[in-house]
Amino acid sequence: MQHISKTLQSVDTTERIRALDVMRGIVLLGILLMNINGFGLANAYGDPTVSGGAEGLNLYTWITTNLVFEGTMRGLFSLLFGVGMFILLKRSRERDAGIAGPDIYFRRLLWMLFFGLVHGYLLLWTGEILYDYALMGMVVYSFRNMAPKKLLLIAGFLVAVGTFWNYADHKANVKTMQDVAIAETKVAQGLTLIKEQKEATRKWEDIQEKKSPAFVQEYNEKMRSDYFTIVQHLAPKNMESDTTWFYKYDLWDILSMMLIGIALFKLDVLSAKKTYGLYGGMVAAGYLAGLAINYYEIQVIMKGNFSFLAFSTAEITYYLGRLAISIGHIGAIMILVKAPVLMWLKRRLAAVGQMALTNYMMHSLICMVVFTGVGFGLFGKLQRYELLFVVGGIWVLQLIISPIWLTYFEFGPMEWLWRRLSYLQHPAFRKKPVTPMAAVHVAVN
Repeated sequence: MQHISKTLQSVDTTERIRALDVMRGIVLLGILLMNINGFGLANAYGDPTVSGGAEGLNLYTWITTNLVFEGTMRGLFSLLFGVGMFILLKRSRERDAGIAGPDIYFRRLLWMLFFGLVHGYLLLWTGEILYDYALMGMVVYSFRNMAPKKLLLIAGFLVAVGTFWNYADHKANVKTMQDVAIAETKVAQGLTLIKEQKEATRKWEDIQEKKSPAFVQEYNEKMRSDYFTIVQHLAPKNMESDTTWFYKYDLWDILSMMLIGIALFKLDVLSAKKTYGLYGGMVAAGYLAGLAINYYEIQVIMKGNFSFLAFSTAEITYYLGRLAISIGHIGAIMILVKAPVLMWLKRRLAAVGQMALTNYMMHSLICMVVFTGVGFGLFGKLQRYELLFVVGGIWVLQLIISPIWLTYFEFGPMEWLWRRLSYLQHPAFRKKPVTPMAAVHVAVN
């Protein structure tokens, strides 16, 4: 541990890459636009007809968020997490930290995994992603020294596999609905169903049951009850997320974006060092392709009257659309970072990004108070568009609090705790008062 203390300290605030902090702040705030549906409504994250409303402003809200934000904020969050872990390893190598670098890296991931479990099971967020980031971070370690081209090729391959998997799932769903139709005909004729038809019928009944008004009402009531009832109610969903999501989605959803992030960082794309022309090209190409794909998906769903197969069809191109939009977002954010405009806003966004872990978990704490029986019990009582007012309130709060906090403290509370546990050191928490001579030195430089 003496060797660690001499060669590898936790990242000092002066070493932070401003472009990444601004981007992280934007993404942290943006991800709440999608997560708020899970915080405040039952089974309405994707399908607006279940609860929250699918007409008027509610429908336009669903269209807008799915067109521009669905999957992209999570994707960019994954990208930034991969970059952050790569920077940790890069700096440990530059400081000749030896085995201490990987030691801290994997201890950092293990604590992230623990934070994820606490976040999901105890802070009541079934859309928890930290657990998955920790697991995929362990895989990312093996890719750290690869050239950007290879990283992008592997990421492209993973996206292709995920797309093929979605296509295979769609074909299976079509077969299920065919079996359901045959089963309904047989039942009407008094004939015996074969095994496949029975299984298809059970699957379809389960899908329908989770969209029924009775199910939604029961779900709402449980979410408005006491804390321990809610923990028990959500535990099976958390367990399913921590198992199914890992093997079915993480490689193409999370790992692909982490690898893309590392590649783009190595190419200096994420440090706002490239030209406006390059970033403008990313915006044009990304949004042109991504909006076209996402618009197609939305049209498929709406023309299919939000049916099970309509959602299944739209899912086939999901990874392609979200990747393209994410590229557009990166270009737009880097242009914002480079441009000498809105400096006051960028400083606040950077502060939000510097406290990303704290602010992310704060989303869950605030929403627990707003929506569950622990606090105001508004779960299921707000329409989809009304949830945006809660989002706006949280945005304003974090944009105000984050820079004030960092005026007096080096890190956010969760960031400090994470460093404390990862480095097995006691990093400074409160900022040292600036002496008059130090202030003059800063001003001169």
